Amino acid sequence: MGSFEAITPGTDLPRYARDLVRMHDAVIGGGRPPLRPRTVVARSWSRVLAAGLAPDRTNTRAILPLDEIEQRRRGSPLQEVIGDLSRILTGVADSSQMMMVVADADGIVLWRSGAARVRGRADELGFREGATWTETTVGTNAIGTALTEAVPVQLFSGEHFEQSQHPWYCTAAPLHDPRTGDLIGVVDVSGPALTLHPTVTALVSAAVEIAQGQLLHRQYERLQRLRDTAMPTLSALPGPALVIDRHGWVAHASGVAPARRIAVPNTERAVHVPGLGLCVAEPLAEGWLLRPATGDTRIRMTLDLSGAPVVRSTGGESDWRTPLSQRHAEILLLLHRHGRRGMSVTELSTAVHGDPDHAVAVRAELSRLRRILGSVIESRPYRISAAVEFTVEFGDGDTLADYASLRTTGPS
Repeated sequence: MGSFEAITPGTDLPRYARDLVRMHDAVIGGGRPPLRPRTVVARSWSRVLAAGLAPDRTNTRAILPLDEIEQRRRGSPLQEVIGDLSRILTGVADSSQMMMVVADADGIVLWRSGAARVRGRADELGFREGATWTETTVGTNAIGTALTEAVPVQLFSGEHFEQSQHPWYCTAAPLHDPRTGDLIGVVDVSGPALTLHPTVTALVSAAVEIAQGQLLHRQYERLQRLRDTAMPTLSALPGPALVIDRHGWVAHASGVAPARRIAVPNTERAVHVPGLGLCVAEPLAEGWLLRPATGDTRIRMTLDLSGAPVVRSTGGESDWRTPLSQRHAEILLLLHRHGRRGMSVTELSTAVHGDPDHAVAVRAELSRLRRILGSVIESRPYRISAAVEFTVEFGDGDTLADYASLRTTGPS
């Protein structure tokens, strides 16, 4: 977690806390601070101020009813690993002045455990199950800022936006679903500011890595069950075929050696699979059966920018069209412009966001785009597949250059 740690070994915690509180008051009040806030803190404070939150009062905390909390728990992939997280963190939290908090991708606290005394103090802040702990709700905090920045975040004392949170530290790391790459929640350890120890960052990081490893292990178990279920069907089929789950992970391959994961198909359109060409998809109980399509196996795709961005495609046994966000249209245009040379994730981050530091966000956008379009984008480097005849249609007088920097219009 390196650069996101709030303290270093040997930090004088009481003195540093006083300095940060003075810094907070000066920056928020428009004065001259004794030290500058860290970059991640400054960015967050700017967002929170723009959202209209007040630093000198506890901003509104709405608590979800218990039945809705339980519903969210049951529907969350975090349910599969909350036991693992508790075994790693709760024992330490119970014996120390800290607590473990796990929130979902919406920033809603779903689980909380640890020292009773610390939980009691957290109740006074509204930091409890069912509370929404995002930046726009409670100001700069490790959970909300980790969700916004998609990186691990540690905050100490006066780095929190709300003054009521200054007696606290919090250390949070995002947790991703290894099946999709999607952010599914945040793991946080919080406690009284003056009890913060430098090893807390390593503890949270290890807990997240173990939880993601457990999610991946359970995914392999699901693939095995899907493979076993599909074998009677596969044994009766001539020629090559693939069995994939609902997220595109390959459970079984006959007559082809595919990648571990491919784009997710649907029944409305064919999908191009390396080694098999254009394939049609038949739904299975927990996934898809893919077989080579007959007839014309070329995919012709047009990005229509004469109005709101739309993609039209023909190929195989289906024609379809789908709207795109401006951000997705920008990414497609950039890849089209770079041809078979393609672009690295760093190059895409710089082109779309203006700096190379948004690789996680770029990968997430590419994952969403693949779910919309199918396997028309290759990776390492990112580029439009050679199996796709890709064209762009502009409005009257427009050119590619007019759309190469759609980020100037803001995120979609």
